[in-house]
Amino acid sequence: MLPSASVVVVSRGRAGDLPLCLASLVQQDHPMFEIVVVADPAGLDAAYHWAKGAGREGQFKLRAFDEANISAARNTGIAEAAGEVIAFIDDDAVAEPTWLRHLTAPFASSDSIVAAGGYVRGRNGISYQWKARSVDRMARTAPLDIAGTAPVALSANRDRAIKTEGTNMAVRRDVLAELGGFDPAYRYFLDETDLNLRLAVRGGETAIVPLAEVHHGYKANATRTAARVPTDLTEIGASLAVFLRRHCAKHSRPQARDQVRAEQEARLTRHMVSGALDPFALRKMMHGFDAGYAEGLQRPLDALPPLPQSASAFRQIAPLEERPHVLCAGRPSAMPSLTEEATAAVTRGERATIMCLSRTTLYHRIRFALPGVWVHTGGQFGRSDRQSRAVKLWRFAARIDSEAARIAAQRGF
Repeated sequence: MLPSASVVVVSRGRAGDLPLCLASLVQQDHPMFEIVVVADPAGLDAAYHWAKGAGREGQFKLRAFDEANISAARNTGIAEAAGEVIAFIDDDAVAEPTWLRHLTAPFASSDSIVAAGGYVRGRNGISYQWKARSVDRMARTAPLDIAGTAPVALSANRDRAIKTEGTNMAVRRDVLAELGGFDPAYRYFLDETDLNLRLAVRGGETAIVPLAEVHHGYKANATRTAARVPTDLTEIGASLAVFLRRHCAKHSRPQARDQVRAEQEARLTRHMVSGALDPFALRKMMHGFDAGYAEGLQRPLDALPPLPQSASAFRQIAPLEERPHVLCAGRPSAMPSLTEEATAAVTRGERATIMCLSRTTLYHRIRFALPGVWVHTGGQFGRSDRQSRAVKLWRFAARIDSEAARIAAQRGF
C-alpha cells in the first residue's frame, strides 16, 4: 500500500503560473494525498480562486509566506504536512498524472528508503533537464548511470550524496522532522543539496525513480528573466559560502568557490555572446556573486532543531474517478474541436491528452494547459524522443499509437 503523501508547493511572484501546477496535481492517481500551498498574498489569492472555480474550494492547505527564503518557506509547508511522505514540486512545474504514485512507491517497498527523486523534463516537454546525479561536499555533481525505468535504491556515503532536485523529490516526514527540515541559511540555492548530504550522513537509501516525471518551466523569477538569463547572483554566492562552511573541508573551500564562480561566469558569457547580456551586466553580477559569498561567510550556522508533528489534520484531495484517459488525436485544422473534446473531458473529472500532428518533420513539443489538458504538437514524421531518428515515415494512426505507448507509464494510459 502506498504511503499517504503531502505535496508542498512554494510560490512567490508567480501567481499566474501556480494554477497550472495545481491543475496537474489534482489529476494525480495517488490514492491518498494532500496539497499544501505556501505562497505570497497574490499566490494564495490565485490558488483560492482556481480551487473555487475547479470545484475544489477548501481542499488545499493554504499558508501565507512572503519572504525570499525557499528553505524557510518549505519548512512552513512541512509544518502543515500530515502525510507519511512529503513531496516537493516548484510552482513553475507540472507533474505527469502518475508522478506521485511512482515517486512514493519505493517507500512502501522498503523501510530503508528515506528519500526519492524523479526525472525532470525541460520546457519543450521532451528533453531532460535533470536525470540521476550524485553530489559531493564541494557541490560538484556527477551523472549516475541508471538503466531502464524501474526505481533504483542507492546508498550514499559521507563524502558523496545522491542528488535529488527540489522540484521533484520526496522524503519521509519523520526523517525530515528529525533532521530539522531545510536550513534557512540557504535562501535560494543548494538547499536540497544540503539536505541530500545530511541524509547521507544519517544513513538510509535514496530511490531514483525514472517514471516519476515533472515538466519544469524555468519561468522568470527575481534572479532570472523568462529567457533564463540571470539578473542577480548574490544569493547563489551567499548560499555557496554557507554550503562550503557546512560541508567542505576548509582547505578545499577556495577551490570549490573558484570552480562554481567559473561556471557562473561561463554561463553569463554564453548569454553575452548570444546578445542577451551586456558586458557591464556581467561584471555587475559577478561582483554580486563575490559580495554574496562574503555575506554568506558571516551568516549564522544555527543548529536545526527537530520539527514538530503536523499542525493540522490530513486533508485528502478528492480523487478523480477511475476512468480511461481520454486521447484526442487529429490534424492542426482540427485543433479547435480537439480542444473542445479534451476540455469537456477534464470538466467531467477525467484526464485528457491532445495529439495534434501535422504532415511535416517538425520536432515534437509537449505542454500542459488549463483547465488541465496535455497537448502534444509537432510533425507526423518528426522526432519526439530526442535520441531517435530525426525523420521517419509513419502512418498517422501508427504514429499516434507509438507516441501513446512511449508515454503510457507516465501519463497513465
